[in-house]
Amino acid sequence: MLGFLSRNTGCFERSTEEGHFTGSAWLVHPDNSTFLLTHHRKLGKWLQLGGHADGNHDVLDVAIKEAVEESGIKDIEVLQTEIFDVDIHRIPARTGEPEHLHYDVRYLLRSRSASYCVSNESHDLAWINADELHHFTQEHSMLRMTSKWNAIKSQFSSTLP
Repeated sequence: MLGFLSRNTGCFERSTEEGHFTGSAWLVHPDNSTFLLTHHRKLGKWLQLGGHADGNHDVLDVAIKEAVEESGIKDIEVLQTEIFDVDIHRIPARTGEPEHLHYDVRYLLRSRSASYCVSNESHDLAWINADELHHFTQEHSMLRMTSKWNAIKSQFSSTLP
C-alpha cells in the first residue's frame, strides 16, 4: 500500500485505473454485540460499509461519510482514530470499468442508533453477530476484522445503558 501511495499521485482518485484508495467502516452496534454489513448491490457480497476516496486524502473521513450514506445512520462515533485494518482486493471488470485494485483502509466506528435505512447501493443491510458471519461470507478479510473486534471489544464500553 505504501509503495502504491508513493508512486501514484492520483491514488485517491477512482480514475486511476490500476487501483485507488477506499475508506471503510467496521461499524459496531451501540451495545457492541453486532456489526452492520451491506449486501453490496454491484458486487453481490456481504461487506463492511465503505467506498471511494474520490480525491479525499483523509480516509477516516471517507469511512465515516460512506457509513452515513450507506446506512442512513447520522450519529456515528469513532472508536479509535488508528487504522483498524487494511486490505488490498481485486474488483472485477464491469461495463465501462476495467478490473482494478482497491487499497482499502478500514476504521473502527460505532453507531449510536440501531436503526438503519438501506440505500440504493445495497440489496440489504443487517446487524450480524460474529458467530453468524460464516453464514454471510467466507471472505478472509471479513473474518479477520471479526477476530480483531472480538479481541478488543471489551476495551470499549457500550453506548447503551
